[in-house]
Amino acid sequence: MPIRVLPILAILAVVAAGFAMPKPPPSGKADEIKIVSSLPRTGSAKGQTDTIVEGIRLALEEICEQEKVNDNTILKLKVGDKKYVITYSDLDDATAAAGAWTAEQETNNANLAKDDLDVMVYIGTYNSGAAKISMPILNKVRLFMVSPANTAPGLTKPFVGERDEPKRYQPSGERNFTRVVAADDLQGPAGAEWAKAMGATRVYILDDNEVYGKGVADFFESHSRKIGLEILGRESIDAKAQEFSAMMTKIKRLDPQLVYFGGTTQSKGGQLLKDLVSAGMTNVKMMGPDGCFEQAFIDSAGANIAEGRFFATFCGLSPDKLGETPGGQSFINLYKRKFGKEPSEAYALYGYECGRVALEAIQRAGVKDRAAICKAGLAIKDFPGVTGKWSFDENGDTTLRDLTGVVVRNGKFVFSKSLTVSQ
Repeated sequence: MPIRVLPILAILAVVAAGFAMPKPPPSGKADEIKIVSSLPRTGSAKGQTDTIVEGIRLALEEICEQEKVNDNTILKLKVGDKKYVITYSDLDDATAAAGAWTAEQETNNANLAKDDLDVMVYIGTYNSGAAKISMPILNKVRLFMVSPANTAPGLTKPFVGERDEPKRYQPSGERNFTRVVAADDLQGPAGAEWAKAMGATRVYILDDNEVYGKGVADFFESHSRKIGLEILGRESIDAKAQEFSAMMTKIKRLDPQLVYFGGTTQSKGGQLLKDLVSAGMTNVKMMGPDGCFEQAFIDSAGANIAEGRFFATFCGLSPDKLGETPGGQSFINLYKRKFGKEPSEAYALYGYECGRVALEAIQRAGVKDRAAICKAGLAIKDFPGVTGKWSFDENGDTTLRDLTGVVVRNGKFVFSKSLTVSQ
């Protein structure tokens, strides 16, 4: 059979079709660096995240040079031998329908940041479950993440979370995630020891069956058993339920001295406290983690119900203790000058710290390059933080171990005790 010779143009067409070169990605803006945050900006967490965003903006404006252009303030930062315009975008990972963060919205935010080649730092998330969504997306492109509030240990620490954590969040094989607050493997045990110090010996445990809430409740329970507290029972609530009267009536029969809730304001912490009191447990204390440490919790439960009855742990310093540290007082003064009020919510400081870390990583890298900025951020040591000098350890965790206990007094959370965890 004779060999047929195809016309040269036809051959080239076949080759081109079979070996098409991929289109190069769109180039970013040569003189702009973007920082984005992804936080629940809709729903009951908004009061808390408003102050986080204010903290971020305060840090950027404090450190960057400010130029007036047509009545607009432009922020500029010297990086290496070049000045870049710094722009910040406040992304919402919540929806009005859900009233809280959603996986779909967090995925959208992470992809938006990944695909925008000018984005160099991703500040977030607020909820640990949301971090599990965005971390692997951003890790693939080595986009530096710094969280003001994520406390689930498995996000960073091996052997304390699920079996394949944190490797499942690191498809590139390298880390890109850090946080400026301590994790729940400290907060849960600190809560257990505080409960014992209050005189509680019989405890009932509830959780919202979410990453953060269930995780911190696990640590609270295991340490409670270790130090001799009696666990009367434990169950997960349905956070979509409107009330929990039947559950609280059942718990009352067991005669607990304290009910621990691993969850947040958004997963019905306030309603649980309200129903606890309605069931007649007026002398029973309730404790929760820092997901309940916000004014929205008190508003949900009712100030008279929460008064002296609800206690929360916090992986950091409460706002009313900040003034006792030189850096904390300086932050308060800056915040008051900028916003005309004191930082009332717990995470304002940690939003500010994240903004400072973002700029520090960019400047240390000396170049507009995601991988270089990520590497520089992870390597931050001896950082002059607001509450003291700290470093990121080998897992991306802060070396600070501030733990605070707060209680509701006169309709507000106030400092009650500095917390520690025995070995």
